[in-house]
Amino acid sequence: MIQLIKEYTPSGSIWLCAFLSWAIPYTIYRINRKLHEMADPPWKKEEQEKSN
Repeated sequence: MIQLIKEYTPSGSIWLCAFLSWAIPYTIYRINRKLHEMADPPWKKEEQEKSN
């Protein structure tokens, strides 16, 4: 039974790639969001506040 589970469980490299496929885009999203908070001009910040 244990052997059957081991055969169908993904290997460590698959788990790593699955995690990285989530972590890399999420990290880029967070960095981009932070950069926009710090660097957007005042007129653009006002437009975003009005649209929310």
